[in-house]
Amino acid sequence: MSKALFVIDVQNDFCEGGALACQGGTHVASSITNYLNGNKSQYDIVIASRDWHTPNSANGGHFPAAGTDPDFVNTWPLHCIAGTTGAEYHPNLDISLIDIHIKKGQDQPGYSIFDGATDSGEKIQDLLTRLRITEVDVVGIATDYCVRASSLDAKKFGLEVRVITSLTAGVAAATTEAAIDELVDAGVAVAATA
Repeated sequence: MSKALFVIDVQNDFCEGGALACQGGTHVASSITNYLNGNKSQYDIVIASRDWHTPNSANGGHFPAAGTDPDFVNTWPLHCIAGTTGAEYHPNLDISLIDIHIKKGQDQPGYSIFDGATDSGEKIQDLLTRLRITEVDVVGIATDYCVRASSLDAKKFGLEVRVITSLTAGVAAATTEAAIDELVDAGVAVAATA
């Protein structure tokens, strides 16, 4: 019986000034650092994911075809290209507090942390099984996309899941509200604060 914290996609491109910025992303990066400074002992492991999209690739249709505009539903502006500043963690997130790093979205959309693996190639599912994780709190960006997908997949994987909404930022109010309703319906606990 172990508990993990998932820190989802707290990257420069998803914070103010980035290619696909969420309002409040920079604040969330700081808030997660503050939260971990006071609460890291509650977790057996802290796992952070990053979009790490392949350069010069449509990444499984995640990026629009050349000469076309993104539809902001299935296709998105170029973001979090592997090796770029935009793909790096936001500087307000203290990465010394993170134990394991997951990269996702290589040649695929990769919304969920469950689409990713460590640099050594270990899939998150195998990692969670090996570490006997039964419970997870989820924080990060974006509430209505990657936090949502990661939380739903964690629930499907059989984990007890809680999303801490004060430590998330969404793309838009309407889709964030819809995502939270969907999470609650799926049996995910949603808490304003920890």
